[in-house]
Amino acid sequence: MTINIEYEGEEKLNIPYEQIINEVIEEALDYESCPYEAEVNVILTDNESIRQINLEYRQIDNPTDVLSFPMVDYTTPSDFDHVEEQAEDYFNPETGELMLGDIVVSIDKVKEQAEKYCHSQERELAFLVAHSMLHLCGYDHMEDGQREEMERKQEEILERRGYRR
Repeated sequence: MTINIEYEGEEKLNIPYEQIINEVIEEALDYESCPYEAEVNVILTDNESIRQINLEYRQIDNPTDVLSFPMVDYTTPSDFDHVEEQAEDYFNPETGELMLGDIVVSIDKVKEQAEKYCHSQERELAFLVAHSMLHLCGYDHMEDGQREEMERKQEEILERRGYRR
């Protein structure tokens, strides 16, 4: 598995962020029974940079906590059966790994929301990565049923790695 982490923010996140990101990504892929070695890119940035990305890709001129950019097109979440049929689109030719996509996290929002929700920065970062990994596996939360399913899965992934409120 390849997890590329880029730290682009000036503000320091004084937690073991690399360990948290790696643990949550691995747990999410195990939880969703991904049958392949995977590649995920994670960028840690600030509110201004994520605001610009949010504006460019979603036409929303506000900072957000996390953005997900899935590489795989799913008809059903976490249904990986079709990816080998389009191997040239979904697999890194150099490593053979499934390219799941990119996650962009606001360091500022990790700090703000940890304080707002009265839990640790570790738990907040873990939550945002778990949430984003479910998006990279094809889940969404536009409807109540989808939102409830994502929330349940996020909590189970976090619980399995000991990230509690």
